[in-house]
Amino acid sequence: MEKQPLPTDDDRIGNAESEVNGYAGEQSQQASSEPAARAGWNSKIEYFLAQVGFSVGLGNVWRFPYLCHQNGGGAFLLLYVLLMLVVGIPLFFLELAAGQAIRQGSIGVWKYISPKLAGIGYSSCVVCFFVALYYNVILAWSLFYLGNSFWYPLPWEQCPEQGNVTVQECEKSSPTSYFWYRKALDITDSIDEKGSFNPNIIYCLLAAWTIVCLGMFKGIKTSVKVMYFSSIFPYVVLFCFLVRGLMLDGALDGITYMFYPKLKIWADVQVWRQAATQVFFALGLGFGSIIAYSSYNPRNNNCHRDAFTVSAINFLTSLLATLVVFAVLGFRAKNKVIECVVGNIKQLTVQINSGYIHHTMMPSFNYSDPSSVGVDYYKVWFKQHGNSVTGNLTDCDLEKEMQKGVEGTGLAFIAFTEAMSLLPGSPFWSALFFLMLLNLGLSTMFGTMEGILAPLRDRFKTLQNNKTKLTIFSCIIGFLIGLLFTQRSGNYFVMMFDDYSATLPLIIVVVFETFSVSWLYGADRFLDDIEAMLGWRPHIIYKYLWKYICLLAMLGLLLATTVYMIIKRPTYMAWNEATASEERLPYPSWALAVLALLILFAMMPIPLAFIHSLLQDRVKRSSRDREIGQYSIVSTEENRETPMTDMSELNQRNTGANSLS
Repeated sequence: MEKQPLPTDDDRIGNAESEVNGYAGEQSQQASSEPAARAGWNSKIEYFLAQVGFSVGLGNVWRFPYLCHQNGGGAFLLLYVLLMLVVGIPLFFLELAAGQAIRQGSIGVWKYISPKLAGIGYSSCVVCFFVALYYNVILAWSLFYLGNSFWYPLPWEQCPEQGNVTVQECEKSSPTSYFWYRKALDITDSIDEKGSFNPNIIYCLLAAWTIVCLGMFKGIKTSVKVMYFSSIFPYVVLFCFLVRGLMLDGALDGITYMFYPKLKIWADVQVWRQAATQVFFALGLGFGSIIAYSSYNPRNNNCHRDAFTVSAINFLTSLLATLVVFAVLGFRAKNKVIECVVGNIKQLTVQINSGYIHHTMMPSFNYSDPSSVGVDYYKVWFKQHGNSVTGNLTDCDLEKEMQKGVEGTGLAFIAFTEAMSLLPGSPFWSALFFLMLLNLGLSTMFGTMEGILAPLRDRFKTLQNNKTKLTIFSCIIGFLIGLLFTQRSGNYFVMMFDDYSATLPLIIVVVFETFSVSWLYGADRFLDDIEAMLGWRPHIIYKYLWKYICLLAMLGLLLATTVYMIIKRPTYMAWNEATASEERLPYPSWALAVLALLILFAMMPIPLAFIHSLLQDRVKRSSRDREIGQYSIVSTEENRETPMTDMSELNQRNTGANSLS
């Protein structure tokens, strides 16, 4: 099958009108494939900020450090870099090149390659919409905490009192956990208990969607102005936190613990799965946002260099965030351990004064002054005699403290807030941190929304002519559906969407993208088109990476993720008010049904678009046969129809033959 090359600036074969009318063989196909007044970046810096702002998000701050910590520290970093070089960057380059060459959103790009593949773009839009729904709720939480950061002392520094009695739920847990679960979320004990709506979070969600709408109501021209601040400001904050964090007691302990390599994890298949998934989501593959942003580039833009540059910045940002997180968490853990030692020494003093401790087990340190006892001295004594002493003495292990609350919302809204409350000038550091989270989320939200709006505007002329109305309408719909997450049980739905609504659909989308370019369109032909764009040909290794390594890696990731979801029933972390502690609960059957529907709904456009294209081809063929008297002559191999041949190509050939005759 002989496919046409991707369009050039001087000779671009258009198909926007033919896509709308569903008839690729008519003369309307000669129209431009993109709007005549398509927007573009004012400078390379604008594009760069937008692409980096989208790929660098909240996951770099609270997901990557957790995975690195749980999966072997330095060994995980090496594995992550390997997978990014072999799988992540080639696929990132593929999406950048496709968007820049065809200059359409995700729907237009894949429909241009073959009308049967248009569903890939629609699936990307659906997944982007799912992500936008819950992602903006996280921004609402950040706004809520940002507003509360201007109080002194911070409202999560101390437990509240009712009638001169400390609230029991807070006393059993911690001030930060109590504020998060009870004051911010007012959470239920499980996802089955819906509860009422949380008015504070509703107002914050409305504010979050309003900010997104104002930043995007005129497309990239307005959003990029916001990105000058939202993409750069987080780096300023991270460097400030790094400098301040390294000055804290326990910071080096946290960083050392973080990077201590555990090479045995390379034998664990789940670690490979988690590393590949993190590479996949860190770069934003499959969302369509990369394609949308690159479609505004000039054709001679060096997208190959961009792929390496953005990926490197993404990784270095994750590394910087990891240093900051574990420096601060090391400080927090050291304070917890010191508190633990002081408490245990007080218990030990009571037992010594009561004569319960044998003289052979008497500690050599000054137990009469608990605050003067070093952690190391205590640990040496506890290792020798701790098990022989009655009471609830513990070993006050720094590693155990480091493992508490270091992922996702547990990191941002519990562990990190607790550490900041220990710093002098805690309101300043708290406001800085949540302003950083807000800006990180906004940059990603702009990219996610562009992944929805750009393909729809390119596909439908009516929406192209009503950009502002489309943006406002999308934000209103997003806010109304997002009210689901403002219930008292809303946090459980956020976790459900975050863990399951995007993972499988996005992996499937990228599998189809890779297969479409490398096998259906042809990797060699795609490299030819890139050479025509850039003026030089990328290395032949990309052909084999796209056709074999990347495709097999994505299929393996898809299989591993599916098997993992099947053999391990999906669970979520719930808050038990009675025990004032977290507990992991299995999702109920109705929630599993919702999960399945979300995944199916995101995937349905792919087979539906394929079937729709086949039906259109059949209708066109029947119509053409009737026009020529039900007879057609096929005299060459070139016109032979195969299952993979698009009818648009056959129509073009027949039209050319008729014009010659």
